[in-house]
Amino acid sequence: MALIILYLVIINVVGFFMFGYDKSMAVRKRRRVPEKRLFLVAAIGGAAGALIGMRAFRHKTKHLSFTIGVPALIALNVVCVSLIIKMFG
Repeated sequence: MALIILYLVIINVVGFFMFGYDKSMAVRKRRRVPEKRLFLVAAIGGAAGALIGMRAFRHKTKHLSFTIGVPALIALNVVCVSLIIKMFG
């Protein structure tokens, strides 16, 4: 159980900072983080951190794929974590 919590904390921190880094690169007109990678981190458990990063950095908030996709991934993350805890917890 502690391992699951540690993983979720780390992947959500990574998701949060990836949105911040991508915003920073966008402002500087430099090479960006691919959208697939942002979605991948959200899909593997970092959706809550990604959503907080989107709001904190005001980044990708006008992209429908992110404004709908990231909250949907939060729901998917909750279901997956619940199943993992139920099976192994």
